[in-house]
Amino acid sequence: MGPRGGHRAAQARVRLHAPVDHAPGVRRLRARAGPAPADRPRPGGVGGARRARRGGEAAVTADREERLAEFLAFVRRRLRGEYEVDEFGFDADLTDHLLMPPLRPLYEKWFRVDTTGVHHVPATGGALIVANHSGTLPLDGVMTAYAVRAEHPAGRHLRMLGADLVFKTPVLGALARKSGQTLACTPDADRLLRAGELVGVWPEGFKGIGKPFKDRYKLQRFGRGGFVSAALNAGVPIIPCAIVGAEEIYPKIGDVKALARLFGLPYFPVTPFFPLLGPLGAVPLPSKWYIEFGEPIPTDGFGEHAADDPMLVFNLTDQVRETIQQTLYRLLTQRRNVFSG
Repeated sequence: MGPRGGHRAAQARVRLHAPVDHAPGVRRLRARAGPAPADRPRPGGVGGARRARRGGEAAVTADREERLAEFLAFVRRRLRGEYEVDEFGFDADLTDHLLMPPLRPLYEKWFRVDTTGVHHVPATGGALIVANHSGTLPLDGVMTAYAVRAEHPAGRHLRMLGADLVFKTPVLGALARKSGQTLACTPDADRLLRAGELVGVWPEGFKGIGKPFKDRYKLQRFGRGGFVSAALNAGVPIIPCAIVGAEEIYPKIGDVKALARLFGLPYFPVTPFFPLLGPLGAVPLPSKWYIEFGEPIPTDGFGEHAADDPMLVFNLTDQVRETIQQTLYRLLTQRRNVFSG
């Protein structure tokens, strides 16, 4: 390698095992969120409306300029190798500036997500978020991750646990690693929780995400309680999370098992629009979403070997599942319309 090539190599400073709390862009992401629309003062009269429009246009222009400046700074960091990657492959800088922004219009405009109870998620330290799974494609997972990042005062990253199929899929597997996801297994969950990370798990797995439309909002079995064992071992709280709206984005009315076997998939869904309308049928329906984080369930008072007690693990698993199911029922009774809320 020539002197110039050596100089470039010396410039790359990719630091492993870095804490994600200091990821670039965290403070700016929270600053842009601003107060809720209901909290903003409403100018009165025609003159007030005109001033509001001018002020709004100036704010939009300033926001665009700020985003452009942030993106250029992001590009410079990538070219210089000045970014951080942890032992799982999580790249917080890439996630904040490349993977998260496209989710914003989906979260705010398409699904119009209402998020409540986010204050139940601790600002620091390990915690395990457990949620229901649905929707044929796992958009509920990425919407939950965006909700935690955008709505939580601390702007935390949610480290999601995914099925091995995710990481075997070309491109998707690499992006999943970059965004902080890892394999849904007890050892990985334990390492993340002990490191003080916020971890998300969807225990229903493919049974939940691929269930028929007629079984919507009926929780499937939560496996053997591996997520509870991980929480008990690390002594971190479990936060039940209920998601309403994801069931309707791709109403699954059939399953072509032969195609599923051919492509190595757990199911090949048939919806009212897919595969009949081709790629157009893959556009999710704009249902109105609600994400509610429940009160934490503590696990640090059961003793050192609590995870080895199968009855305790079973009872806690059942408690989490029942809490989520009852929250789903309550949210559904409050919803008047699938698309308008």
